[in-house]
Formats: sequence, structure tokens, C-alpha cells
Amino acid sequence: MVRPCLILVSAAALSACASAAPPTAPSPVLAGVNLDQPVRALGTEPFWSLEAHGEALVFTGVDRPEQHIIARREVQNDAVVYRGTTTGGLDLMMKLNTADCSDGMSDRIYPLTARVEFAGERLTGCAASVAAIMSAGESGRVVESNQTPD
Repeated sequence: MVRPCLILVSAAALSACASAAPPTAPSPVLAGVNLDQPVRALGTEPFWSLEAHGEALVFTGVDRPEQHIIARREVQNDAVVYRGTTTGGLDLMMKLNTADCSDGMSDRIYPLTARVEFAGERLTGCAASVAAIMSAGESGRVVESNQTPD
């Protein structure tokens, strides 16, 4: 009689183990910026913005039509590279590096530098999470919510 009881307990234990979800990988982080959260790169002269929501990118700029891109994201040691193509067939590459950056127009200091190659143009700018940019003042360091200002 002990034997059937052990079989039931073992079957229940195996069933519980089989239904457990595999552990998830941690979100990629670069200079304190969680890359799984919306990230915005921006530049001046000309004014442009590229927003990344995971691997979905939206490129906008003054006198430019909005472009939607599905990109592959490759995280490296001190950089992340996004590569993709618009629905119209234009290639886009954005590289974010860990380095303080000034946009040249405000007194903000961003945690990432940005380089974008799109439709034959090479654009440079700065980047941070959308949340950090939206909560930052007009001057000082753009600080991610998981960091403290200098």
C-alpha cells in the first residue's frame, strides 16, 4: 500500500516540475539603460529622433516622413547595434555606445551616444530611456530611475 502512495507523490512532483516556467534571461542594460524599455536617440542639426521599443523602431525628423523599422538588436560589451529595413526598403543602423553625451542644444548630459546611418545620411546624437528623458530637466544629467544623480 505504501508503494502506490509513493508513485502518486512522485507523479505529482514531476508534474509540478514539468509545468514550472524556465528562468528568464535578465534584460540587457547599457550604462544603466534597460534596453527592453523604450529608448530614444535624438540629434540636432538636423533634428531627428529614433525611438526603440524592443526591436520595433520609429524614426522621425523635421520635414521627414515617419519611418517604421523592425530591427535586429545585438548587445555588445559597451554598445548595442540595431539593424533593420523600412517597409519601403531603406536600410537603417543605429549604434548606441556607453559614453556621456551632450546634445549641443540643451545643458543635458545623456548616458549614451548615438550614431545612425539611414538613407545615405550619417547622424550623431545622444540617447537614454524615454522615461528618463521625459522626467529630466533642461539641464544636468539625464538619470535612469535605477540610478542616482552625480
